[in-house]
Amino acid sequence: MPVLPSPPSIADGATTADVVGWVATHLGDLTLEGPDGIAPGAFRGGQSAADAALALLDVAGYAGRRSTVLPESRRGASRMSPYIRYGLTTLPQVWAAVAGAPSRDRGRYRDELLWQEFARHLYARVGGANGEALKNLQPTTRSPTDVPWSLDDPWPSAMNCMRFVTDELHRDGWLVNQTRMWLASQWAVRAGADWRAGEDAMFTHLLDGSRAANRLGWQWTVGTGSGKPYGFSRWQVEKRAPELCRSCPLRGACPIERWPDADPGPRADGPPLNRAPVPAGPSRPENPGAADTVWLTAESLGTADPALAADPERPAVFVFDEPLLRRLRLSGKRLVFLAETLGELAALRPLEVRRGRVVDELAGRTLAATWTPVPGWARIAATLAPSELHPWPWLVRPGTTSVSSYSAWRRDAGA
Repeated sequence: MPVLPSPPSIADGATTADVVGWVATHLGDLTLEGPDGIAPGAFRGGQSAADAALALLDVAGYAGRRSTVLPESRRGASRMSPYIRYGLTTLPQVWAAVAGAPSRDRGRYRDELLWQEFARHLYARVGGANGEALKNLQPTTRSPTDVPWSLDDPWPSAMNCMRFVTDELHRDGWLVNQTRMWLASQWAVRAGADWRAGEDAMFTHLLDGSRAANRLGWQWTVGTGSGKPYGFSRWQVEKRAPELCRSCPLRGACPIERWPDADPGPRADGPPLNRAPVPAGPSRPENPGAADTVWLTAESLGTADPALAADPERPAVFVFDEPLLRRLRLSGKRLVFLAETLGELAALRPLEVRRGRVVDELAGRTLAATWTPVPGWARIAATLAPSELHPWPWLVRPGTTSVSSYSAWRRDAGA
């Protein structure tokens, strides 16, 4: 397929509407909404936006407000996750940025960063098997007969809490962790719908959606990865967003008034999780200077990407993976974020943007790449065989550890 024109750069005066138009023209047929329904999410893509967010990062009060949902002005979430997801900021950078925060807030926030690292280690170890039950099968839900949950509508809009959260997900492409847990528990633990379909429904819209973090979050909440389902009930809504209950048409007959009645599922025949080596990639650059082009992926689009930073003059290439996008049908707001990022990067250095099958689009090139803890990257890299490989910027470099639980992983990893 011919090279696509570079996305408009907001740094050069383009508007978000210009970027939306570019996505609609060149990628719109691959999106959930189609070319005429694409809209931006709540975050702007690009290195400058990521750098600004990192410079303003202040986690004072995080420990007490991290789970607040409403009012939005009281939320303690850092909103760094989209930039971390695409490597515009790395976990080590964010870890260092909060060094001066109050100790309790710093500890709670860094614990969340370590959870993200654990998700990457688990994904590197088990790959796509993180999309199947890791420890227990989905719990058996025993709903009261007066609440006939519909498997066709596990997030019923008649519930004010569900309508508010799904509207925010679909409009903004981002949620605080508390409401992600509400959605997962309501979908699978209460309504009894397949957790994998729910994870897909959330992943489609999330600007920070990654199979590593999103699947681990669902597995922990549903109980397939922990053995203990998380119980979503009216109590959480009244504590974290009381105005939703006050204005809910079902406030006098709340279907989640009581704790959900769900038994842990039976043990699953999941992948081995006990102590074993976790793939880590090289610890230092391999064959530096051996490639003429940098292969960039959505896992690492920052200007500090190791392969990119190794030679500021070397051209780079990014391929929108057409077969993958056609299968996933992601929301267009996610592609707008990526296009904003690529447009800004293209204004700084030579960058080719292509659409097609990655191995076809990059065939015959000598490539430099940053090793990436994603099974899809490993499959493609096995065919492309990059001649120059750079280390992934781990927060905790993998070794021989257990990934059976976060606590076991932290113990083994010394994190």
